[in-house]
Amino acid sequence: MNPEHRLLEARTRRYFLQNSCLGLGGIALGALAQASPSAGSVPFSVRNPLMPQKSPLPAKAKRVIYLHMTGSPPNLDLFDPKPELVKRDGEDCPDAFVKGRKFAFTSGIPKLLGSRRRWSRHGSSGIWMSDAIPHFREVADEMCVIHSMTTDQFNHAPAELFVYTGSPRAGRPSMGSWITYGLGSENRDLPGFMALISSGTQPNGGNHSFGSGFLPSVFQGVQCRSKGDPILYSSNPIGMNRSARRKSLDALADLNRLQLSEMGHPATQARIAQYELAFRMQASVPEVMDISRESAQTLEAYGAQPGVSSLANNCLLARRLAEADVRFIQLFDWGWDFHGTTKETGIADGLTRKCATMDKPVSALIRDLKQRGLLDETLVIWGGEFGRTPFREGRTSKTSILGRDHYPDVYTMWMAGGGVKGGFEYGLSDELGFSVSENPVHVHDLQATILRLLGLDHERLTYRFQGRDYRLTDVHGRVIDELIA
Repeated sequence: MNPEHRLLEARTRRYFLQNSCLGLGGIALGALAQASPSAGSVPFSVRNPLMPQKSPLPAKAKRVIYLHMTGSPPNLDLFDPKPELVKRDGEDCPDAFVKGRKFAFTSGIPKLLGSRRRWSRHGSSGIWMSDAIPHFREVADEMCVIHSMTTDQFNHAPAELFVYTGSPRAGRPSMGSWITYGLGSENRDLPGFMALISSGTQPNGGNHSFGSGFLPSVFQGVQCRSKGDPILYSSNPIGMNRSARRKSLDALADLNRLQLSEMGHPATQARIAQYELAFRMQASVPEVMDISRESAQTLEAYGAQPGVSSLANNCLLARRLAEADVRFIQLFDWGWDFHGTTKETGIADGLTRKCATMDKPVSALIRDLKQRGLLDETLVIWGGEFGRTPFREGRTSKTSILGRDHYPDVYTMWMAGGGVKGGFEYGLSDELGFSVSENPVHVHDLQATILRLLGLDHERLTYRFQGRDYRLTDVHGRVIDELIA
């Protein structure tokens, strides 16, 4: 049971009556033992919730950079070539694959759609990559590619929430919140969990994709920006200097401590800690978020431009935040929903243009982390919320633009650094890309494996809420040991 619930229970008449069955003797004995809760009995982790915690299991990684391609990239045009699908391009989709199935925007009998990309093998292990991602070839030997991912959801918001919270419905804590809850933060001047968003649109799951759910709010992701104030409302208002801000916070802390001494509620102490963190962030965040301090060579490697909102800038910021020991760094990049209903969402020129904004900065991030000795302890994850169909999206059937519908059964993700095998491929899809043919990896399995790499047991990292213990993987998940170096 979490400490907050223990304290609240001890202040209800029902709990008092339930536990006073031994009569006055029991009450007297409790008094002698000084068993009543007080502020002093609040666990240290509650008083300082972001204090670094030792991982219960040996850890391979210290932090995570999660790169989410919002909308879900077409794996069959990037990492998973299908010669048989190309051979049968334009044929009716086999009835066995679509009968009784529901798809987001496709009905009837769609046409099979082979990839138009050019393919080649890269790295010492010969990982297949298409011509849409030329820069990824340079870091192929760092990549651990999973070709057999599978999920339960086929619409964006539920699928994205499923990846990050373990549930398709809003309200559960996100992955970054669970990890900072379990491990705390190494940097007392920055949040343990920070989110960066590019391409001008919030994640499909909204703030819930980086929210804390029913965990204390100190564990929620703090959204930062690469343009304007790094964090909204972090600057002092007109007429308020830093000295005046310090005095106002001191007065507020005195009031909160008074309430804490009377009520003993751990959330009050957490609130004091959050105000103090916010004050320190006013000085530390502008410095760590200022990419103009980087060399011209580094800016060019990422394709970053100070003062601009872009995935390139966010990748560079992710490296700076990793250097500053932020525990979980979440990047969301909008624009990967390749239905083919417009030229921008077609898997030909549209995909080429979108990949050009992504593969250069992401590969630069991996090289930069490795050069600085950070890659071995930083787990980098790249992927979307589901896959794309091996057939044409229904609305494009009479147009010249090619696109793919949402598809949950099989897709590709990859990881690098942080204790995973480099230059390694795991799992297979069938010859047409409709299903997993070898070594399935469910979303809950991915979550369990990420936690294990950080030294956390996904079955023991729990929080009691509404009468039961919750965890990120719910009642599912297994660690995929084959991915771990």
